Amino acid sequence: MERQSSASRTGSSKFRLPRTLERPSFNEIPQTALLAAAPELGDTSIEFIRKKLLATAPQMLAGTSALSLSHLPNALPKRSLPPYITVPLFPRQECIFPTHALAISNTSPSVPAEMHTIFPIHALVLAAHCSKLPQLPPTAPRASSSVHLPVLPLTLPSAPAFSILLAFMYTHRLDAVLTALFPIPPRFLHALTHKAVRAALQSGADLHHLSAHLCAASSSNMQLLMTHTVHVKELWQDMVALGIDDAALWDTVELAYEIVLGALNLGAMSR
Repeated sequence: MERQSSASRTGSSKFRLPRTLERPSFNEIPQTALLAAAPELGDTSIEFIRKKLLATAPQMLAGTSALSLSHLPNALPKRSLPPYITVPLFPRQECIFPTHALAISNTSPSVPAEMHTIFPIHALVLAAHCSKLPQLPPTAPRASSSVHLPVLPLTLPSAPAFSILLAFMYTHRLDAVLTALFPIPPRFLHALTHKAVRAALQSGADLHHLSAHLCAASSSNMQLLMTHTVHVKELWQDMVALGIDDAALWDTVELAYEIVLGALNLGAMSR
């Protein structure tokens, strides 16, 4: 495969980027974590669990939306993080409500250091995708008019990047991952599959076209292109920290990194 030239030089000596984002060795999803989230699973395979989760994703996402439309906070101060978040419920049909809340602190400058970003989650979804997820607190009984979410504080490189990963765990949409990172031609995103991602990685012409599109959409602004690059890198860091081993997602992140490196090279040459 003919790759684009290295983008470790971007017109400014202060920018030093790795040529590739290394994929670490992964551990298997712990059976104990799966059973803690859903004891009835027994020895069900992880592939079957993920398939079933994908089928029920609309109901789970509807449950998350229902809580977000109620009184679920987006962020809470680190100094007063409660063990539970109680959210009042309104009558809803076809909803599977979240079981826990992750309170994520990170080093991203977009989130105040003294705050935790709050993400409602379904325990089994996280357990089925993240081999390094800390043990979640026991679930709380649900009242008829409210839901009680046990809170797990968690430190990750980037809460904004985690929001992209969380959406992928529910939907497995590769196009949504890319569009959350930077501008992509709509024609490329249409019905995007893992096969299409791998084909683009193998095509120098496709990589150049996607990089040129990003460079033009960013008006060759090197600072903006570096911001896109940092977003991709933070996504990779969160994946490593959580132990997410999904080949389609990893190939998509690799493609995103190739695109931003190529755009940085094109931007540097246009200066």
